[in-house]
Amino acid sequence: MPESRSPHKGTTGLRRVLNAARHSADGLGAAWRHEAAFRQEALLAAVLVPLALLLDVTAIGKALMIGSVLLVLIVELLNSGIEAAIDRISEEIHPLAKRAKDLGSAAVMLALANVAVVWALVLLG
Repeated sequence: MPESRSPHKGTTGLRRVLNAARHSADGLGAAWRHEAAFRQEALLAAVLVPLALLLDVTAIGKALMIGSVLLVLIVELLNSGIEAAIDRISEEIHPLAKRAKDLGSAAVMLALANVAVVWALVLLG
């Protein structure tokens, strides 16, 4: 049976890793340039991650606090990707496009709520 491969998946080994790193850097740059919410959350992370490292909590507490903050950035990147893909397909108002964007937004909201809960539990014990 012939193998079905994407023409975009041609590289392997170290070249693939380097390409992936470049694409990831491009994605972070695009998020910073085009997504105000990502910039705000990244600035919040720039404050909260060092704060978590300075606080007198256990290593597991620090990991949970930092992980919850990084999760917000991850979810925001995925949400921005969904929005960009929807807008690429069509900027027409459509119930399914609205649903996709609303679901992505809800995921970001839950990730932000998770930060509040994790930080409160770690700090208040």
